[in-house]
This record gives sequence, C-alpha cells and structure tokens, in this order.
Amino acid sequence: MTSPDPVRDQTDAVLAVIHEVLGSSVVGAYRYGSAVEGGLRPESDLDLFVLAARPTTDGQKRRLIEAISPLSRRRDRPPDWRPVELTVVVAADVRPWRWPPRFDFQYGEWLRAEFDAGRLAPWPPLNPDVAVLLTMVRQRSEPLVGPPAVEVLDPVPRADLVRAMVDEMDTLFADLVPDTRNVLLTLARMWSTVATGEFRSKDAAAEWAAARLPEADGAVLRRARDGYLSGGDEGWGALMPAACATAERLAAEVRALAASG
Repeated sequence: MTSPDPVRDQTDAVLAVIHEVLGSSVVGAYRYGSAVEGGLRPESDLDLFVLAARPTTDGQKRRLIEAISPLSRRRDRPPDWRPVELTVVVAADVRPWRWPPRFDFQYGEWLRAEFDAGRLAPWPPLNPDVAVLLTMVRQRSEPLVGPPAVEVLDPVPRADLVRAMVDEMDTLFADLVPDTRNVLLTLARMWSTVATGEFRSKDAAAEWAAARLPEADGAVLRRARDGYLSGGDEGWGALMPAACATAERLAAEVRALAASG
C-alpha cells in the first residue's frame, strides 16, 4: 500500500537514524532543496542538513552509512522513496563564518563505491560547496529539529558564495558528458543566484537563464529543464556540442559577474 506522504515517511526514518546515532549532538536538522522549492521532481534527492555540536567519530560515520543505505539505495528502499543526500556540519566550523568552509560528514549515492570499499570520509574536508549549501538552507528550508536555520547559521558573504561557485566549475565540467542535464541546470542556477542573490529551483533557474540567452542556448536549457520535470531521457548524443557550448556560455556569465564584484 502506497503511503499518502512518502516524503514525510522517509524523512522521519532518516531523522530516527540521526537521533539514534548523533543523539544530543544535533543542534538542528533541516529539509531543503526540491522538497521545499516547489516539490520533488522525478529524479530529485531528499536533501537533509544537520548542524551538530561536535564532530562525528568513525564509528558514528559507519553507523550512519549502514543505517541510511537501506533507506536510500534503490534496490533496498521503498519504491516511492528517494536517494538521500545528508550533510552534517559542525557548528563551530561555520559560526562565526570563515573561509574555507568544511563539512564533517556526507551521505550520497554517488559515494556508494567509496562507502562499499570501506572509506568513511572520501571527500576533502575543506569544501567550497558548503558555502552554497549553507546559503540554500538559510534562504529556504524546513526546520525538522531545532530553531530556524537563520538563527543558528551565519550568512555567507556574497564574495565567498560567488567564489565557491566559481571554484566548483571545474568539477561540474568534468561531469558534463555523463550528467549533462544536471550540469546545465546547476550552471543556470549559479548564474541566476549570482545575478539576483536568490536561489531558484533548477527548472525556474533554467527558465530565468533561457530568457536571457540566445535562442539556441535557450532551447538547450529548456530541453534540460523538460527532462528534469518529466524524468525522461533527453538523448543528448548528437546535441552534445550544443550542450557544451551552452555550458561554456553559462560559465562565462558567472565568471563575468564574479569578476565585476
């Protein structure tokens, strides 16, 4: 029988794991991303953020991975549940805010091979993307535990937010061929955010950017947006040169705004 609210059910299940493993260390827990930005799309993750009072131990990392896997991995989770993206940040590492930012733990299905190989922390601890994540959580998130995010997280200065986005571009372009849709939509959201100071959903950011691009680039972005909304395969194939050109144009817009301050 299908649950009337699978998002709530899955969120509650992950929260139960967080409480069991991290206990009183949890300062706040927040749902953000598509779930609070107009609704989850066919391939959206369930995005959760935890602010903790102290770092996780290796034992806690292992327990989080083991307990979240059956709630997130496609072959194990209920059919109407989503992949889980969970990030844990230690409060003292981000308040007061300083560069470079760091996170303490992250769970995501793209890390599956690393986890299966026994690597508990397969990421650089200093990670510019934390600046983006914190800004998203402050701007629009649902408190699940603790006070609203704006009460426990300092704002990220615009210069650091823009710097983080520019720093992430090389990683994005490395994934352009295997993950074309997501890279294009992420670049569109970067441009929209740097230009306006507001995080939009990926589909809304694509429409914002498409309206400001030449027709050919706008068509590429709308193709990516439509695939995101439907969950279908855009079949980039012969369109990859056009997708690459649009990605370069979006990146140039972000870099130009970053250079202008």
